[in-house]
Amino acid sequence: MENIKINTEYIKLDQFLKWCGVAESGSEAKEIIKNGMVKVNGETELRRGKKLRDGDLVEVRGKEFKIYN
Repeated sequence: MENIKINTEYIKLDQFLKWCGVAESGSEAKEIIKNGMVKVNGETELRRGKKLRDGDLVEVRGKEFKIYN
């Protein structure tokens, strides 16, 4: 599991995928989310605008990320 620090109260899911290097562009992030490849706190997430906050766990492409401030 990789810990990812954010400097704001929250980060949107599509922005997070770019921030942590899983997606190279917004359109790639959108496709990853739309195809059901992302889990947030164990639940499949299809909303690219989902707000991720301190303590959230994100699973995508076999990698796990924990968000902290």
